[in-house]
Amino acid sequence: MPKVDLELVKLVLTRNELDVRQVAQILDDIQVEVAAQVDEEKPPPVKKQFVMMVSDPEGKLEGKDFTGWVLQIPEEDSPYVAEERLFRATYEHNATKKGSRLPVKTIGEACEFITAKHFKEQNVWVKTKEPVLLVRTSNKVPTDKLEKIKDEF
Repeated sequence: MPKVDLELVKLVLTRNELDVRQVAQILDDIQVEVAAQVDEEKPPPVKKQFVMMVSDPEGKLEGKDFTGWVLQIPEEDSPYVAEERLFRATYEHNATKKGSRLPVKTIGEACEFITAKHFKEQNVWVKTKEPVLLVRTSNKVPTDKLEKIKDEF
């Protein structure tokens, strides 16, 4: 909902030929409500860590191209719980009316079609609905010239 300046509200109320006392009372009520909303504290946001779930049907990463999905889970949780939470969110989706008509059967379908509500309930957040390519690296930055980098490729 857009925020409106109190002076603008006062101008509109006086333009509609309301009594000055009524305008003052309405503005006081608005200020009390605004103060009440400010007093309500929101819980601090959950710190999250990124997890990449890789599609590895053969069980080998060496020399192959793989795709996967980027997820976030709370920082204090183990990355290994991400898959279980994704499964639970999928089960919840499949138990709904929409899920019974179009059940989700794969991780890719889950990441793409399930609403964020089901994931949020399980403390997992899907960051990429479509799979991304996993790139292998040697984790070393060459210190010599750029030609060495070109020679390696």
